[in-house]
This record gives sequence, C-alpha cells and structure tokens, in this order.
Amino acid sequence: MRDIEYCKSLLASGDGYTCALVRGETAYTSIASGIAPLVGFIDGGTDVRGFSAADRIVGKAAALLYARMGVAYVYGEVTSASALDVFARHGIACEYGTLVDVIINRRGDGACPMECAVADIDEPTAAVAAVKAEIERLKNGGS
Repeated sequence: MRDIEYCKSLLASGDGYTCALVRGETAYTSIASGIAPLVGFIDGGTDVRGFSAADRIVGKAAALLYARMGVAYVYGEVTSASALDVFARHGIACEYGTLVDVIINRRGDGACPMECAVADIDEPTAAVAAVKAEIERLKNGGS
C-alpha cells in the first residue's frame, strides 16, 4: 500500500485520528485537534522529511508547517485554496477531498485564527513562530 493510502486509511479507521504521517514502516498519528499535532511533531523534533501525511483540515497554516517539516505528500479531507498555493510553492504533492476558500473557526463565524496568524506569511519557519504565538494568545483568553 502506498504511504498516502495508508495515511488516509488511518484517518478513516474510526480510531479518532486527526492526522497521520507515514513513510514505509514508520507511522505517526495524533488525536489532538487543530494544528496542535503538527506543532507537537515540530517541537518534539520528529523527523518526517519525505513522509506522506493525511489530515482532517489543511489550511495555509498547516500547509506551511508541513512544508517546514519537509513532508513529500499531503492529503487533506478539507483543504483551502491558500494551502494548495503553499504546496505548489514548496514542491509538495497534494490531494484533497473538499476544496474551500477559507478554513472556518470552530464557532463557525469567521476565519480560523491560525489562518489569520499566517495570512501575510509565506516562509515556513516564520509560520511556526506565528502559530505558536497565536496558540499562546488564545490560551491566555484571546478570542
């Protein structure tokens, strides 16, 4: 089974995975929501260069983090147009289930705060810093 097909099967497994990264016999999964799994992999120093990834929601913020991580292929069940632009600029192959203009926040009343945090950022390392700052802002009561 191709790595990306295995990633997609992990998402569909019913085990609650929100993202999966696979290369050969090595697989990493997470049940954490939002962009937290990607930040965790980056902070943990998990080497996923060349891996395939499948994710429930992939916006520009996630795409930039995947670029920073060096993945080779990404499938997003829901993917934004700006994520596709990031993948094209960074040579990352991708496919998606549903293409949307923008990733919506959990309340459903506006853009995802992570997308807003990286709106004017095109460099993956800068995106990591912006995403972490936004996570801290939200933890401290920001809305």
